[in-house]
Amino acid sequence: MKYIVIVPDGAADYPIEILKGKTPLEAADKPVMNCLAAEGILGRVKTVPEGFTPASDIANLSLLGYEPNIYYSGRASLEAANLGVNLNDNDLAFRCNLITEVDGKLADYSAGHITDKEATILINYLDDKLGTSEIKFYPGKSYRHLLLYKNSRSKGLYEDTYYPPHDIMGKPIEEHFPKGSQAKILVDLMLKSKELLKDHEINKVRIERIKAPRGLIWTRDKTLLAKNIPTFALSVVPA
Repeated sequence: MKYIVIVPDGAADYPIEILKGKTPLEAADKPVMNCLAAEGILGRVKTVPEGFTPASDIANLSLLGYEPNIYYSGRASLEAANLGVNLNDNDLAFRCNLITEVDGKLADYSAGHITDKEATILINYLDDKLGTSEIKFYPGKSYRHLLLYKNSRSKGLYEDTYYPPHDIMGKPIEEHFPKGSQAKILVDLMLKSKELLKDHEINKVRIERIKAPRGLIWTRDKTLLAKNIPTFALSVVPA
């Protein structure tokens, strides 16, 4: 049997005054969703276990039947598995987003939802300029990419603090750079990427076309080697 799982991530939101106290989901015109709700079976599930930060990577594991307490190892390791990048026990992987900065603030966590083609060129360019025997950039989809730091588990980076860019929209980026004893390693990469990308032809064209200046990479969601996830099995337990 085949299943289609539709996840309206974040659709609930909060009540808004201009919507007369309704949430965007309540106020939206959604005949198809209303039909599915009326004709289907409704229930509730707890997709994020106690002690975990509510996030799509954790919730989606639950929705697919994987217990996060057992199988969750971080967003970047899932990204690495998706890209076919193997991690060793001493490696660290980081989600590496392309973002837009304006006047020192994070203006867009997705770099204007940059296209796969543009992003691949930029990430490969950064890998050529900043990559080393230990540091490797891998292009993913749109603004979501991967930074692999080989043999770095002992460097203290895993204990440092990282900020998801969508949580700091409109806030000063320097105040939200990675923090910790070894964070300077990644901050230097981020600042170097800014200098490299500002003069890249693709970035110049994007500035003219969609007014999205000052692109740079943003590291987040550090993870170790992904845990051995078994073959897919749907087994969500109702809350």
